[in-house]
Amino acid sequence: MPDPVEVRLGDDVRLHVEADGPADAEVTAVLLHGWTLDGRSWHRQVAALRAAYRSVRVVSYDARGHGRSSCMTLPTATLAQLGDDLAAVLDTVAPTGRVVLAGHSMGGMTIMEYAHRHPGHFARRVAGLVFVSTTAEGHTHTVYGLSPRIARIIRLAETTGAGVLARCGAWRPPRALLRALRPSIGWMLFGDHCDPTDIRLVTSAVARASLRSIGGFRASFGAQHRLATLAALAHLPAAALVGDRDRLTPPPCAESIAAALPATELTVCPGAGHMLMMERPEEVTAALSGVLRQVLADARPAGHRSAAGRARRR
Repeated sequence: MPDPVEVRLGDDVRLHVEADGPADAEVTAVLLHGWTLDGRSWHRQVAALRAAYRSVRVVSYDARGHGRSSCMTLPTATLAQLGDDLAAVLDTVAPTGRVVLAGHSMGGMTIMEYAHRHPGHFARRVAGLVFVSTTAEGHTHTVYGLSPRIARIIRLAETTGAGVLARCGAWRPPRALLRALRPSIGWMLFGDHCDPTDIRLVTSAVARASLRSIGGFRASFGAQHRLATLAALAHLPAAALVGDRDRLTPPPCAESIAAALPATELTVCPGAGHMLMMERPEEVTAALSGVLRQVLADARPAGHRSAAGRARRR
């Protein structure tokens, strides 16, 4: 079973972290969840990696204001702060060895922000990357699967509502309301099929997120642009996955990441939406395993790694 660890940050925010595997592991896989979710969204990948790689340390954690982590002040509800938090988690939970970072949605954006704000720290530690249903271009490509005109109206309503929620502090969404919204949540986050168990887990995670985090992070999501940061990481083995029914981070988001990282293996999952760890767990685990195998086996200098990009559909 994973060992729970509490990481206390400089502003007294406490992060709930779960780690499994040897503390002195040569390689640590760190899994970062998406907006309004928590570390449980990776539960299938955590179990698979634990079974397949006993020498690899597997770490997941709840971001500030999410899950079992404590709430924070509104000015720190930013991607920049999440990038700083990731550096602190690595220093505390995986201070030695190489690291493979895997991020879903907000988690992927957190990885990019960490690379942008802490380039030296990133270069010393990170040996591989996996991006799942995320973007490096803010809301450039997000149209919710609708016409651009309607998407603009929805974005205006969303950002306005986010500003209101951000000022609601540490309160949590009412569970009764979330149960009523399950069909809408399912439509927004999932593709052609939605397992009832998965939608219950997602709803449970949203119920744990503070209203401040639900509303507060939204502004920095739309403003982030980190393709130039990614281009500097082109020597790393990487994978990117996206569902072709993803309404939040559609395929062009993953395609631009793959273009910035030419060694990236791009997987487009037909019929899948935004929650690929649940909708396509085997594909996500396979991508993680592929990067981990390269990191474990490849002792060549980074500059000698292949720069050949690949794309596939599953």
